[in-house]
This record gives sequence, C-alpha cells and structure tokens, in this order.
Amino acid sequence: MLFLCNMFRSMLRLPKTLLWVINLFFLFLLLFTGYRVIIFLSFRPAELIWDQVTAAFVLGLRYDLRWIAIVLLPVVLLSIQPGLSPFYSDSNKRYWTWYLAILTFVLFFFFAAGFGSFSYNQTPLDAGAMNFAEDFTISVKMIWQTYPLLWMLGGLFVAVLSFRWMYHKSHWQVISQTDGLGIPHKRGYFLGALCLLIFLIHGSLGPQSLKREDSFRFQQSFLSYLSINPLQNFVGTLSLRQPSYNQDRARALYPVLAESMGWKQTGSPIYLRSIGPRSTATESKPNIVLIQCESFSMYKSSMSGNPLNTTPFFDSLSKKGVFFDRCFAPTFSTARALFAILTGIPDAQLFKFSSQNPQALDQYTLINGLEGYQKHYFLGGDAEFNNFEGVLRNIKGLIMHTGQRPSIPPINVWGISDKDLLLEAHQIFDQANTPFFAYIQTSGNHRPFQRSIPVSDSSFIRDTLPEERLNEFGFESVDEYNAFRYTDYCFRSFFEKAARANYFSNTIFVLVGDHGVSGNARAVYPSSWTSQRLTDQHVPLLFYAPGLLAPQKRGEVVSQIDVLPTLAGLLHRPYENRTLGRDLLDPSKSNHFAFVTNASDRIGIITNEFYFTRQLNTGEELLLPLNDTVSTRPGSELKKMKRSLSELTDAFFETARYLIMNNKNN
Repeated sequence: MLFLCNMFRSMLRLPKTLLWVINLFFLFLLLFTGYRVIIFLSFRPAELIWDQVTAAFVLGLRYDLRWIAIVLLPVVLLSIQPGLSPFYSDSNKRYWTWYLAILTFVLFFFFAAGFGSFSYNQTPLDAGAMNFAEDFTISVKMIWQTYPLLWMLGGLFVAVLSFRWMYHKSHWQVISQTDGLGIPHKRGYFLGALCLLIFLIHGSLGPQSLKREDSFRFQQSFLSYLSINPLQNFVGTLSLRQPSYNQDRARALYPVLAESMGWKQTGSPIYLRSIGPRSTATESKPNIVLIQCESFSMYKSSMSGNPLNTTPFFDSLSKKGVFFDRCFAPTFSTARALFAILTGIPDAQLFKFSSQNPQALDQYTLINGLEGYQKHYFLGGDAEFNNFEGVLRNIKGLIMHTGQRPSIPPINVWGISDKDLLLEAHQIFDQANTPFFAYIQTSGNHRPFQRSIPVSDSSFIRDTLPEERLNEFGFESVDEYNAFRYTDYCFRSFFEKAARANYFSNTIFVLVGDHGVSGNARAVYPSSWTSQRLTDQHVPLLFYAPGLLAPQKRGEVVSQIDVLPTLAGLLHRPYENRTLGRDLLDPSKSNHFAFVTNASDRIGIITNEFYFTRQLNTGEELLLPLNDTVSTRPGSELKKMKRSLSELTDAFFETARYLIMNNKNN
C-alpha cells in the first residue's frame, strides 16, 4: 500500500499535460476494449477454439495501444512547447478537447462500420468498403432502408459529446489534484512519454513492427478478425486496392494450369482455344436467358435438403434440368460475380472490384460470339452501382433495361421487385422475332429484407417461424427467410408465364447464384462448410431447357466461370475461348475443381473431396476434407495432393490476375 501511495505521489509530480494524457489513455483503452468485447459477444461462433481467445485479446490490445498512441502523440509532442499545452489557457483546452472529440467521432464511425461489416458478412472492416463508398448515394439509401440510421447517428452524436464531457472533466480533475503543487514543465518527461508512445506504435519488442498480417496466425478466422481492430485492418489494406499481377510468375506456372485444364501445352502461354461444335450441341439456334440470382445460398435452399423448404419451385425445376449442386462462385460479391460470369475469369484483385478499375474494364466476353442474337440486360435498379455498366459495355449491341420505370414503382433502393423485373423481361421475350440472349440480374434477396416484398403483392403469403428454428437452418431473421422464399415465388411467376409462350420451347434458361451468405449450414452440410465459410460461395447452377436438355443431377465441383463456355458448347457453332472457364457438358472434361478467394486473404482450390486453402499473409496451407469422415488415403498421397493443389492454386491466382489486365476485347 505504501508503494502505491508513493507511486501516486510521484505521478502527481508529472506535468499536468502528461497526467491528463494518462487519463485519456485509459478512456481510449476502455473504448477500444469495449468494442472488441461487443464483437466477441455478438458474433462468436459455436465452434470457437477457447484456448486461443486470450491470445486474440492480447494481440488485439497491441493493435489498440498503437492507435491510442497515434491519437495521443500530437498532444504530447506539441505540449513540449508550454504555450501549446492544454493547460496553458482556456482556448488551448478548447482546441485540444475538440481535437479529441473529432477523433472520437472518427473512432466511433470506424467501430460502427466494423460492427456493420461483421453483421453483414462476418468479416472485419477493410479497404474493400471503399467499393461501396464509391457508390455513396446508393449505399446510404441501402443503410437508411435497412437500419434506424437517425437513431444511430443520434446515438453517435450523444456518445461523442459524452466523451468530450469526460475529456473536460478529466482536465478539471488534473487541475484540482495538482493545484498549488508547483509542478515544473520538464521536457525530459515529455521526451520519455514520446519514446513510450513511439514504442507502442511500433508494437513489438523486436526490430519488426506489428503488422496486419500478424493477426492471421490463429487457426480460426474469427479469432483473427477479433484481434485486429477496424482502423488497423482498413489502413493495412488500402495499398492492396491497386491492381497487380506478375506476368513472369503466370508464365512459369502455365504448364501446371494447362495440365489441369486439359489444354495442349505449347512453348509459351496461349490462353486462346478455338473450339468446334460438339456433336451433342443443339442446332435450333436457341434463345438464352441467364439469370444471376442475388445471394442465392445453396444451403438455404430446398435443393440442399434444408427442412425449411424455402425454394420448392426452383427445386422442381432442378429435377427437370441439368443441375449442378456443387457450384462455387470464385469470391463473395455481386459485382465480382457479374465480372466472373461475363469474362470467365475470377475477380482475384482482393480489395477493389475489377468493375471499378478503369484498367480492367476492357474485357473479352463469349457473348459477342452470338452473331444474329439480340442482346438484353435487365436490372431492377441502377447499373451504375459498383459500375456494373462498365463491364456490360463490352457486350456489343446490348440493350439495357435498368433504372426507373415510368409504370413500375420501385420497392426499395434496388429498384423494382424481382417479380416485376422478370415479368418485364417475359413481355419483351414474348414479342421477339429474332433469337435473343438475355442477362437478368435479380436483387430482391438482399438487405433491406423488410422492404424486398411489395406490399401490393398479396398473392405471396409470408410465413413466420421461431427465431431458434430459423437460426438452426441458416437464417438470421424472419424477414430474410421470407425474402428468400419470395425469390422462389418470383421464379414461379415468371416460368408459369414463360411456359405458355412461343419462345419457351427453344430457350435455354440458366440460373446461378451470384454468391452465398455465410452462416450455419451444419444442418445440411458437413461442419467444414460452415467453419471454412464455403457457404459464402456455394451456389446452385441450373441449365433448364425442357425438350433440349435431358435432366441430370451432377455432383462434381464446378465454377461460376464455367457458365458461358458451357452455353457456347450447347450451340452448334465454333467459338473462341480465352477464359479460364470450361464446358461442363464436354464429355472429355476431367479434373473437377473450382478456384476460390475470400475476404480473409485466402486463396484455394475446391475438389470433389478436399478444400486446399492458403493464407496469403502467412503462407499457411491447409488440406481439409469436405466431409466429416477422416480420409483413408495414406499420408504420402495426401502430401502429394497438397503439393499439387498448392501449385494449381498459384497457377490459377497468378493467371487470373494477369488476364484481368490483359484480356482485351479485340
């Protein structure tokens, strides 16, 4: 006790500014730690590795201390000059407390955005959020329609004012505790404090400073996300928004890619393949309707065996067409899905959509080989969002059906309902007198879920289930559950009309999810699908054409990038394939796999049996079975497979990044 009293007396001999800085330090530490505790309590997964939680909090403390030191450094540095100290005058006190209040607002903003990022896709805030900041108006409208924004802003304002009051009170307490003690303004104390703050910013006892990549050392991604604060992750990924590729590396890995893809190898990389018509191709010059289904998670659908039976109509279609139940989107995002489907290349630039990169907009697409076809694009809202329009400009002669419709009112920020969108497309198809290709992009199964179903659509019956049952089978709310059901209802409304139209019998319909949604899929899939977040990218893929295609259920792993090459193979005409996609119905195709990337800086390959994944920041590699049973393969065979998939992952990643910048539309 005597020791603590002496230490307290010694501290009171510190300059007033430094005493205030110590008080501020603990206030900010409380703020940062409170945020991390809220994230932990709100989003901790069921399979959490508890023995690593403490280590995640300790590492998180190091990141927090860095940013607290950055905030406090100007106060200490400038106060070396007594005339700039917060205790020199009332005006100085006012300036410094407003400085702290403004930075507190910034911190609260990042914490709110970080919580929103976790809530939206279970990942920490990163520089990828700038993709939506570039569409500021639409993004704000989505937030406005989804969340109580006024209450949130009011709470933020009150919180900032409350903290400013605490800064004032802390300032007054320092004065009351030190008044009359005659404490001198010693620069040595300030220099010592500066050294301590610089050490905290460095974040490490060794010569290597604390880096963002250090957070990815944990076995479980949630612990990595928990440890790093949103400021660190955002700033640490800003530099990764610039597109990059290594042509020499892609060239060196070409033989690996060519062997796995079944290409004829040549002395130098050649990605263009001239392909003749298959004997099984249809000669009727069919229409093509390609529907990109918003957030269409396979595990939430009836096709997965989910007991909630949310998509009975789509399930009935899948039994009458060629259905692939193990299709994967290369990554998570609507804009990336559009890019991957149209170009046949995974959007492997991690923190900026290629659709928003001017250097990547000039892209070759197989759709331009459809000579004699009228081409349409349908979207319920504005195609400027995420610059969809920039990618679509590569399709020659494309007729755009987007934006506001005079006769159809919008239901939310995403425009008209999916039912109205699909029926609008049907009316145009019904009047067509030439073959047509149509790309329909739905958007209803998306936040704001509570506004995704038109009030006027009384023929759709909403359902209500207990929250526990919804969570058990992958849904976060009854609104999301009904939005998913409404998507199926919209497909039913469209196909019931289409089936009676003249164009139907000579049309190939393709329905593919743009991406999945992370969540609890344990009721229908092995636990690895949830823990490794394969649910983010696992989507249905259906080729439906009664009379043209015999029904099949296909269980091999395929990719979203395979859609257009498969369609090209169904038409009795030669074509040039410059993509990384393959014709899924080509009998000679082998080596079933899909390349994937995700928001935790992982790249990998999914095969019929395994998921190989590599953490880009640490180089950690894992080979995980896709079922809960232990593989009976010998260890030597698994080691060989891991090495082979590692090489293929490299080859696909480097080639995709190269082609994004070099797949010119000429």
